[in-house]
Amino acid sequence: MDNTGRGDGWLILLPEPYAKAGTLWLYPHDGIAPEDGEAVRVGIKQIQMEQDTAKSQELPSHTVLLDFNRVSRPLIEIITLPEIHSPATAAACVRKIQAILQSCGAVNTGMEMGGLRADVNVSVRRTGDTDTAELGQRTEIKNLSSFKAVEDAIVAERDRQIAVLEGGGKIDGETRGWTIGSTETRRLREKEGSVDYRYMPDPDIAPVVVGEQLVETLRTSMPPSPDELLRMLTEEPQYMLTMEDAKPLVELDDCARLEYYLDAVDELHLLQNADVNNSSSSSTRSTATGKTVGNWVLHELGGLFSRADASWDSERVPAASLAAIVHLVGTRQITGSTAKTLLATVFAGEHGGRTVQQMVEQDGLLLCPLSQEEYLAMARTVMAQHPQMVEQIRQGQHGKVGFFVGQIKRMGEQGRVEAQRAEQAILSLL
Repeated sequence: MDNTGRGDGWLILLPEPYAKAGTLWLYPHDGIAPEDGEAVRVGIKQIQMEQDTAKSQELPSHTVLLDFNRVSRPLIEIITLPEIHSPATAAACVRKIQAILQSCGAVNTGMEMGGLRADVNVSVRRTGDTDTAELGQRTEIKNLSSFKAVEDAIVAERDRQIAVLEGGGKIDGETRGWTIGSTETRRLREKEGSVDYRYMPDPDIAPVVVGEQLVETLRTSMPPSPDELLRMLTEEPQYMLTMEDAKPLVELDDCARLEYYLDAVDELHLLQNADVNNSSSSSTRSTATGKTVGNWVLHELGGLFSRADASWDSERVPAASLAAIVHLVGTRQITGSTAKTLLATVFAGEHGGRTVQQMVEQDGLLLCPLSQEEYLAMARTVMAQHPQMVEQIRQGQHGKVGFFVGQIKRMGEQGRVEAQRAEQAILSLL
C-alpha cells in the first residue's frame, strides 16, 4: 500500500494508487469457467480513487437513462491485469470483488443498485498463442451494471472480433457500449492512444498521507474475507458443511444468516455438553452436527421465509429455539415430522410464549418409539399392497423406497414413526 498520493485533474484523485501488485484468487465455487481448472490468479495492477459521474443505462429502445444520484461522490477503481481468459471467469472476478468489498463494508448495495460497475477490456488471439506480450488489440466496453451484462458483453465482443479477423479485417482500438438484452456491442468512440486519460497535477488538492498506524488498525480490524469464511465452514470439524451449503450462508442477507447459523451451532453444543454432563448413557447423545444445523437453517427455516415471502429475520425463530428442535431430533426425543411442526409453530408466533421443551412436554409430542416388530409389520402391509413397486425397487429404482416410508408414516400413530427406522425395515424385507 502506498502511503502518499497526490491529486491530479481529469476528476482523478490519487493516481499514485492506494495499492499495487495485489492478487485475487478465483476458484470453482466462485463460478470460474471449467476450462480454467481449479484456480485462477488475477493480478491487481492498482487501486485508485476517483469522483463518480452519472450512471447510464441504455434500454433496447436506444433510450439512455442517466442516474445522477452519485455525481461527485468518491469511488475507487480497481484495475486488474489481462489474466482472465473466459467470459464466465470475468463475471466471477467482478462477483468476487463485490463480495470482498461488501464483507469489509466498502459496498453495501449490489451492481444493479449502482454499488459497483465494471468496464471490461476485450481482446482475442489465436489458439495456442500463450505469449502475453502478443495480446490482440483491445476494445473497452463501458459501464456494465450486472454480472450477466459483464459475461454477455464479453461473449458478444469476442465473437465480433473473431468475425472481423477471420474476414481479413483488423480490430480498432475503441470504446464500445452494451445495451441490456442486446446480442452485439456498438461503437461509441475511437481511443486516442493506448492511454485514454491525461493526468495533470491539481494545485487545489494537497497530497494525502496515510499513516502506518491507521493502516495497521484497519488491517487488524478487518473482518474475515469470504474465502476465509468458506474455508472455516467447510473444513473446521464443528461445521463441515458442503460448499453448496456454505456459500449461501456467506452470501445471503449480509451474513446475517451466517451469524444465525454460528449462534445455533453454539447453542446446540451447549445442549449436547449438558447431556454429556448429566448422563453417561451414549444412547441419549445427540447425533446432530453443524451440518445438521446448516440443513435446518438453509432449507427448513429458509423455506418458511420463502413461502411467507418474508425477508430474513433472526428474531423470528431464535437460534436457541432452532438448536433445541435440532437437538430433540438428534436425541430421538421427537420425530423429524414433529420437529418441522414445532419450527413452523415458532415461526408463526403461535407458541404462546412457551419454550420448545415446554411445547414438547405440554402437547404430548415426545416420541414413544415403536418396536422393530411394529415397523416390520407395517412394512409388510404396505409392500403387500404394492407388489409392482416392490419389484421396481428390487430392479434398482431405490427412489421409490420413499413412497413406502410415507405410507408407513400415515399408518403409524402421529409423531411415533421415525423415517430412518421405517426405511431400514423396508430394506430388510427386500
